[in-house]
Amino acid sequence: MPGVFGESATVYRAAGAGGRVRAVPPVLLALRRFPNPRLTGIGAGLFAALTMFVLACLDRLLFDSSELVYGLLFLPVSALTALWVRPADLVTAPISVPIAFAVGVFPISGGSEGFGGQVMALVTALAVHAGWLYGGTLIAGLIASVRKVLHMRARQRYLLAQGRAGGPEKAPRPAPRAPKKKVAGAGAPAGRAERPRASR
Repeated sequence: MPGVFGESATVYRAAGAGGRVRAVPPVLLALRRFPNPRLTGIGAGLFAALTMFVLACLDRLLFDSSELVYGLLFLPVSALTALWVRPADLVTAPISVPIAFAVGVFPISGGSEGFGGQVMALVTALAVHAGWLYGGTLIAGLIASVRKVLHMRARQRYLLAQGRAGGPEKAPRPAPRAPKKKVAGAGAPAGRAERPRASR
Protein backbone atom coordinates (compact mmCIF):
# COMPACT_ATOMS: atom_id res chain seq x y z
CA MET A 1 0.00 0.00 0.00
CA PRO A 2 1.65 3.26 -1.04
CA GLY A 3 2.26 5.89 1.56
CA VAL A 4 2.66 3.48 4.48
CA PHE A 5 6.39 4.05 4.83
CA GLY A 6 7.59 7.60 5.35
CA GLU A 7 10.45 9.19 3.47
CA SER A 8 12.78 8.63 6.43
CA ALA A 9 12.58 4.85 6.09
CA THR A 10 15.41 4.17 3.71
CA VAL A 11 15.67 0.72 2.20
CA TYR A 12 17.88 -0.88 -0.41
CA ARG A 13 17.81 -4.09 -2.38
CA ALA A 14 20.58 -6.51 -1.50
CA ALA A 15 22.47 -7.64 -4.56
CA GLY A 16 22.31 -11.33 -5.13
CA ALA A 17 19.99 -11.90 -2.16
CA GLY A 18 16.98 -12.97 -4.21
CA GLY A 19 15.23 -9.61 -4.02
CA ARG A 20 15.29 -9.25 -0.24
CA VAL A 21 14.97 -5.69 1.06
CA ARG A 22 16.97 -4.54 4.07
CA ALA A 23 16.70 -1.34 6.06
CA VAL A 24 19.87 0.74 6.33
CA PRO A 25 20.66 1.74 9.94
CA PRO A 26 20.73 5.50 10.56
CA VAL A 27 24.32 5.24 11.79
CA LEU A 28 25.49 3.94 8.41
CA LEU A 29 23.58 6.70 6.64
CA ALA A 30 25.31 9.31 8.80
CA LEU A 31 28.71 7.75 8.09
CA ARG A 32 28.03 7.74 4.35
CA ARG A 33 27.27 11.46 4.43
CA PHE A 34 30.54 12.11 6.25
CA PRO A 35 33.40 13.28 4.01
CA ASN A 36 35.72 10.47 3.01
CA PRO A 37 38.86 11.90 1.37
CA ARG A 38 41.80 9.76 0.37
CA LEU A 39 45.01 11.44 1.54
CA THR A 40 48.53 10.39 0.77
CA GLY A 41 50.92 9.58 3.59
CA ILE A 42 52.39 13.09 3.53
CA GLY A 43 48.95 14.67 3.23
CA ALA A 44 47.64 12.74 6.22
CA GLY A 45 50.68 13.77 8.27
CA LEU A 46 50.23 17.43 7.36
CA PHE A 47 46.52 17.24 8.15
CA ALA A 48 47.18 15.77 11.60
CA ALA A 49 50.02 18.19 12.43
CA LEU A 50 48.16 21.33 11.34
CA THR A 51 44.94 20.24 13.03
CA MET A 52 46.66 19.52 16.34
CA PHE A 53 48.56 22.80 16.20
CA VAL A 54 45.36 24.78 15.63
CA LEU A 55 43.54 22.86 18.36
CA ALA A 56 46.42 23.44 20.77
CA CYS A 57 46.28 27.18 20.10
CA LEU A 58 42.55 27.17 20.77
CA ASP A 59 43.13 25.14 23.92
CA ARG A 60 45.64 27.70 25.11
CA LEU A 61 43.28 30.61 24.43
CA LEU A 62 40.03 29.08 25.68
CA PHE A 63 40.98 26.47 28.27
CA ASP A 64 44.30 27.78 29.62
CA SER A 65 46.40 24.95 28.07
CA SER A 66 44.32 22.16 29.53
CA GLU A 67 46.03 18.77 29.16
CA LEU A 68 42.72 16.93 29.34
CA VAL A 69 41.18 18.94 26.50
CA TYR A 70 44.25 18.51 24.30
CA GLY A 71 44.35 14.76 24.92
CA LEU A 72 40.65 14.31 24.21
CA LEU A 73 40.96 16.25 20.96
CA PHE A 74 43.97 14.18 19.93
CA LEU A 75 42.02 10.91 19.91
CA PRO A 76 39.49 11.81 17.16
CA VAL A 77 42.23 13.44 15.08
CA SER A 78 44.19 10.20 15.25
CA ALA A 79 41.13 8.22 14.17
CA LEU A 80 40.40 10.56 11.26
CA THR A 81 44.02 10.41 10.11
CA ALA A 82 43.86 6.62 9.95
CA LEU A 83 40.45 6.68 8.26
CA TRP A 84 41.30 9.25 5.60
CA VAL A 85 44.70 8.00 4.49
CA ARG A 86 44.57 6.01 1.27
CA PRO A 87 45.00 2.21 1.45
CA ALA A 88 48.46 2.31 -0.13
CA ASP A 89 49.78 4.53 2.72
CA LEU A 90 48.06 2.94 5.72
CA VAL A 91 51.40 2.17 7.34
CA THR A 92 52.13 5.90 7.67
CA ALA A 93 49.15 6.61 9.95
CA PRO A 94 50.67 5.28 13.21
CA ILE A 95 53.90 7.12 12.33
CA SER A 96 52.47 10.55 11.50
CA VAL A 97 50.15 10.67 14.52
CA PRO A 98 52.90 10.92 17.20
CA ILE A 99 54.67 13.58 15.13
CA ALA A 100 51.44 15.57 14.97
CA PHE A 101 51.05 15.20 18.72
CA ALA A 102 54.55 16.67 19.29
CA VAL A 103 53.85 19.55 16.90
CA GLY A 104 50.57 20.36 18.63
CA VAL A 105 51.88 20.15 22.17
CA PHE A 106 54.41 22.93 21.53
CA PRO A 107 51.97 25.88 22.06
CA ILE A 108 50.74 24.49 25.38
CA SER A 109 54.11 23.35 26.76
CA GLY A 110 54.60 26.71 28.53
CA GLY A 111 58.38 26.85 28.38
CA SER A 112 60.55 29.76 29.47
CA GLU A 113 62.37 32.08 27.09
CA GLY A 114 65.27 30.65 25.16
CA PHE A 115 65.75 27.59 23.00
CA GLY A 116 66.86 25.36 25.86
CA GLY A 117 63.87 26.26 28.00
CA GLN A 118 61.47 25.55 25.13
CA VAL A 119 63.05 22.18 24.43
CA MET A 120 62.92 21.15 28.08
CA ALA A 121 59.28 22.21 28.33
CA LEU A 122 58.46 20.24 25.19
CA VAL A 123 60.13 17.09 26.51
CA THR A 124 58.36 17.47 29.85
CA ALA A 125 54.99 17.94 28.13
CA LEU A 126 55.54 14.83 26.02
CA ALA A 127 56.35 12.83 29.13
CA VAL A 128 53.29 14.13 30.96
CA HIS A 129 51.00 13.49 27.96
CA ALA A 130 52.45 10.04 27.23
CA GLY A 131 49.14 8.31 28.02
CA TRP A 132 47.25 10.34 25.44
CA LEU A 133 50.09 9.87 22.95
CA TYR A 134 50.02 6.08 23.30
CA GLY A 135 46.22 6.02 23.19
CA GLY A 136 45.99 8.00 19.96
CA THR A 137 48.76 5.99 18.34
CA LEU A 138 47.03 2.75 19.34
CA ILE A 139 43.74 3.95 17.85
CA ALA A 140 45.44 4.90 14.58
CA GLY A 141 47.25 1.56 14.45
CA LEU A 142 44.10 -0.47 15.07
CA ILE A 143 42.07 1.41 12.46
CA ALA A 144 44.87 1.11 9.91
CA SER A 145 45.20 -2.62 10.59
CA VAL A 146 41.47 -3.25 10.24
CA ARG A 147 41.34 -1.25 7.03
CA LYS A 148 44.30 -3.18 5.64
CA VAL A 149 42.67 -6.53 6.39
CA LEU A 150 39.37 -5.44 4.84
CA HIS A 151 41.17 -4.10 1.78
CA MET A 152 43.04 -7.38 1.30
CA ARG A 153 39.83 -9.41 1.64
CA ALA A 154 37.99 -7.19 -0.84
CA ARG A 155 40.84 -7.51 -3.30
CA GLN A 156 40.87 -11.30 -2.88
CA ARG A 157 37.12 -11.50 -3.49
CA TYR A 158 37.51 -9.31 -6.57
CA LEU A 159 40.24 -11.54 -7.99
CA LEU A 160 38.16 -14.65 -7.32
CA ALA A 161 35.16 -13.08 -9.05
CA GLN A 162 37.31 -12.14 -12.01
CA GLY A 163 38.66 -15.68 -12.19
CA ARG A 164 35.16 -17.21 -12.15
CA ALA A 165 33.81 -14.79 -14.73
CA GLY A 166 36.90 -14.99 -16.91
CA GLY A 167 37.07 -15.30 -20.67
CA PRO A 168 35.09 -17.88 -22.67
CA GLU A 169 36.06 -21.46 -22.13
CA LYS A 170 38.41 -22.87 -24.71
CA ALA A 171 36.89 -25.55 -26.96
CA PRO A 172 38.63 -28.93 -26.73
CA ARG A 173 41.06 -29.57 -29.52
CA PRO A 174 39.97 -32.21 -32.03
CA ALA A 175 41.84 -35.48 -31.98
CA PRO A 176 44.62 -35.66 -34.58
CA ARG A 177 43.60 -37.50 -37.71
CA ALA A 178 45.53 -40.54 -38.81
CA PRO A 179 47.49 -40.02 -42.04
CA LYS A 180 45.78 -41.48 -45.11
CA LYS A 181 47.50 -44.39 -46.77
CA LYS A 182 48.17 -43.99 -50.45
CA VAL A 183 46.61 -46.70 -52.59
CA ALA A 184 48.70 -47.97 -55.48
CA GLY A 185 47.48 -46.51 -58.72
CA ALA A 186 45.18 -44.09 -57.00
CA GLY A 187 47.07 -41.15 -58.42
CA ALA A 188 46.89 -42.39 -62.03
CA PRO A 189 44.20 -40.86 -64.23
CA ALA A 190 41.11 -42.89 -64.98
CA GLY A 191 41.22 -45.00 -68.13
CA ARG A 192 44.98 -45.34 -68.10
CA ALA A 193 45.49 -48.41 -66.06
CA GLU A 194 49.00 -49.75 -66.20
CA ARG A 195 49.41 -52.77 -68.48
CA PRO A 196 51.76 -55.54 -67.55
CA ARG A 197 54.84 -55.55 -69.69
CA ALA A 198 55.27 -58.60 -71.89
CA SER A 199 58.33 -60.64 -71.14
CA ARG A 200 60.68 -61.16 -74.01
